[in-house]
Amino acid sequence: MFDVAVFGSLFLTLFVIMDPPGITPIFLALTAGRPAKMQKRMAFQAVCVAGGVIVVFGLLGHQILDYLHVSVPALMIAGGLLLLLIALDLLTGKTDEPKQTKDVNVALVPLGMPLLAGPGAIVSVILAVQKADGITGQVSVWSAILAIHVVLWLALRYSLVIIRVIKDGGVVLVTRLAGMMLSAIAVQQIINGVTQVVRGG
Repeated sequence: MFDVAVFGSLFLTLFVIMDPPGITPIFLALTAGRPAKMQKRMAFQAVCVAGGVIVVFGLLGHQILDYLHVSVPALMIAGGLLLLLIALDLLTGKTDEPKQTKDVNVALVPLGMPLLAGPGAIVSVILAVQKADGITGQVSVWSAILAIHVVLWLALRYSLVIIRVIKDGGVVLVTRLAGMMLSAIAVQQIINGVTQVVRGG
């Protein structure tokens, strides 16, 4: 009732897209000046918002694609291009990090969406749910989605400790490695989409 390959593939993809180590300094910047208790609550809220968005698209992704008359290969190519842009951003470094605000619940926007549940994560989940075969595949996909959100919550919940351990240099290194891995995943997704189009034609 569990496919380790499907679980590992989706978990790795979501990990490099959502980038738990890389999101921690952004989370700390957005929640700076707030009590530790409030920061922990905002970490939970952000992950819940991201999870809600991902679940909605995971459950209704097929209907959305049918309504828009978009094929799976087209979505794979578009998603691959989108992931490639995200990968380039990770490799070159983010220069437009959002600034902390006092009068807005940043756990909802921009943390929950689009920083965590961004277009790349949404496309990856829609494709994974569509390609999952039978109950075993679905269980594996949803287990990977649940697992990555647990990891995200732990990363944000203990962000102060993580930053102290890996320091700024560690965050940069993890972000660059994630960018390289994501670029490879993106290119492979584009290749798969083009291959399906050629075979279908």
